[in-house]
Amino acid sequence: MNLRLLLISHAATAAQRAGRIPGAAADADPLDARGIAETAAARSKLGLPDDVASFVSPAACARETAQALGLTATTVEQSLADMNYGRWHGQKLVEIANEAPQDLAAWTSDPAAAPHGGESFSQLVSRVGQWLDTLDVAGTDNASLHPRNVVAVTHGPVLRAAIVHALGASPTVFSRIEIAPLSAVELRRSLRRGWTWWPASS
Repeated sequence: MNLRLLLISHAATAAQRAGRIPGAAADADPLDARGIAETAAARSKLGLPDDVASFVSPAACARETAQALGLTATTVEQSLADMNYGRWHGQKLVEIANEAPQDLAAWTSDPAAAPHGGESFSQLVSRVGQWLDTLDVAGTDNASLHPRNVVAVTHGPVLRAAIVHALGASPTVFSRIEIAPLSAVELRRSLRRGWTWWPASS
């Protein structure tokens, strides 16, 4: 292998625990004390490599998760931003279900649908896939023995999109992928095979 990428979803925010879609501003949903404590507890379980290049979503919750994980020299990457939820930013899912049930049903079943006026899941897969495919696979002189390690702290939908892209799967499977806060997804990329999905604990 030439590149080992560990994608980590940020810790739960108070808004997320309340069933609310993230706000539009980057600093809209910072971590609270509970989120920071949960991240600190997960740090040893994630087994982050020492020789790592790290990237982070511009959102406060992702940046604070990265910091609590001990990733200090992180590069803010716009391509790792959360999905654009359009006019649904900051709303509770239960409110959307009551006010616009058909729109919500379309959004959760059709990857091309964007009834909120923001980004569809298919568009998210394209955005995340473009970033994945720009990562340098030749990180060392002997990449097959010493793979380049990369960590990216981002959002659940971004991890789902990365899995879909890595597997070359149809975006229609997006609703079947569940990503909990502080989940880790490991992807590896080689010049011969391209992207593969590995158990994050391996």
